[in-house]
Amino acid sequence: MGMNNKITSIGIILFLFFTSIANVFAQDQKQEYYELKTYTIKNEAQEKRVDDYLEKAYLPALKRMGFGNIGVFKIRPGKFVKADKIFVLIPFSSMDEFAKMEASLAVDKTHLAAGEDYITATHDNPPYERISSTLMRAFSKMPKMKPSPVASPRKDRVYELRSYESPTEAFYINKVSMFNEGEEVELFESLDANAVFYGEVLSGDRMPNLMYMTTYENMEKRDALWKAFVASDKWQELIGEEKYKNNVNKADIWLLYPTDYSDY
Repeated sequence: MGMNNKITSIGIILFLFFTSIANVFAQDQKQEYYELKTYTIKNEAQEKRVDDYLEKAYLPALKRMGFGNIGVFKIRPGKFVKADKIFVLIPFSSMDEFAKMEASLAVDKTHLAAGEDYITATHDNPPYERISSTLMRAFSKMPKMKPSPVASPRKDRVYELRSYESPTEAFYINKVSMFNEGEEVELFESLDANAVFYGEVLSGDRMPNLMYMTTYENMEKRDALWKAFVASDKWQELIGEEKYKNNVNKADIWLLYPTDYSDY
């Protein structure tokens, strides 16, 4: 009897997981979608070439297509920190917009001219080492991006990007539920974390995982918020609930700042 119950539970979990994936293609979905492109660079020369392309060719082309709220971020300098990445966050209202973007870029003559150095780079002098792409769908609790209202000098700002990996798909669904139904999102809101997005990762290299970004005026504000978060009654209640145990087995944290040409 116990084995049958276990099999039934596993079946329910798998049904919920595959139903969640299938909903990506449903016509009535209201959540936005996000692509996080991560450029890995090896030196300042590559950094400049990617910056020039993004600022003068790529972002202007996306805006001609009607896209907005495009964030571009770099890793904050710090001890033992390797600042070798540039992150580009692009919101889409539908999967169809995402699917059509590259084809539109390929025939945009202004984009091709402005980005010629990057686009026609030779094999022995590439503008970057590698690009990775993560596709996400917004959480139901926060279906639309909220560009950060933080107005301190850009070099002082902290844009905290986090990825939470789960041991299995079932635990991943449980962690997403902890944010939505468990009201972890509301906890961040109550502490003025200035969340930009929360996203279910639909395709990426660290699955199953979710990602989200919170923002702060400076590092002192960031450290104070996390101290208050951990000490809050709500967080202590959540981590004390048996149903939320062991739903994260790895967390990656990037502390970023916005480039001068980032939209926020």
